[in-house]
Amino acid sequence: MSIVLGPNQYGKAENRVVRICRDTARHEIRDLNVSTSLRGDFAAAHTDGDQSHILPTDTQRNTAFAFAKERGVSSPEDYALTLGRHFLDAASAATGARIEVDEYAWDRIVVDGAGHDHAFVRRGGDTRTSVVTVEEVGDGHRARVVSGIKDLVVLKSTGAEFKGFLRDGYTTLPDADDRILATSLTTRWCYAEAEPPDGGWNATFDAVRSILLETFATTYSRALQESLYAMGSAVLEAHPEIAEITFSAPNKHHFLVDLSPFGIENDGEVFIAADRPYGLIEATVTRDDAR
Repeated sequence: MSIVLGPNQYGKAENRVVRICRDTARHEIRDLNVSTSLRGDFAAAHTDGDQSHILPTDTQRNTAFAFAKERGVSSPEDYALTLGRHFLDAASAATGARIEVDEYAWDRIVVDGAGHDHAFVRRGGDTRTSVVTVEEVGDGHRARVVSGIKDLVVLKSTGAEFKGFLRDGYTTLPDADDRILATSLTTRWCYAEAEPPDGGWNATFDAVRSILLETFATTYSRALQESLYAMGSAVLEAHPEIAEITFSAPNKHHFLVDLSPFGIENDGEVFIAADRPYGLIEATVTRDDAR
């Protein structure tokens, strides 16, 4: 029997990078959480303590901050691609770089009906995500860009049912002809090419988010699975540059409260929100010719 080193990577996780653009009196803010990691021929660091091929995680952190100033942050995707390609050039033993960027949104504080030039309020709710992987291929690089959203909490108070499901001796769930459908959606979409789509990364993100919300709102749902498939199909039909989209959707259950002991009729108006346990629905909608 022999003992060998398995897959490994290393990097700097969760660098909180805030970039303020002060080129004009009206400032812009990009608030990022950046994680970087490298994989490649780093066996000697593990087996012999040889650090000669290791680009320190401290250096990765410094680069993330320096590039926010030197290269700017036009979008999480462009920023991550720039970092990934740089790390492969800087670390000769690295064969792949993975850059994960979450962006937190800020809105301008409204004063006298207009957004203030340099005062902001943090927007609650969902977070924009981006994961870029850059790999060495021959004499060049190959990149993959995956954008997404997490913690997108949505709810529809009608227009949803759940019935006709498989039953056995342990099934107690009744059929529901009219139910609350709610989830905290995590979704990621993979671009066919690592090049900015028409209109750019930012415009595409906004468009996809709008499609997801509109489709959720307007699609009659016989199951959360059906809603996810409809949302994914709508995104792929509108954006040929996207190869596939993946969903993870915990079912945020709302149960009707029995008010009859108090002589009160509850006609689908008062519910208890149960956060766990929950059903977890996951699915990928893809083009049949996607790589």
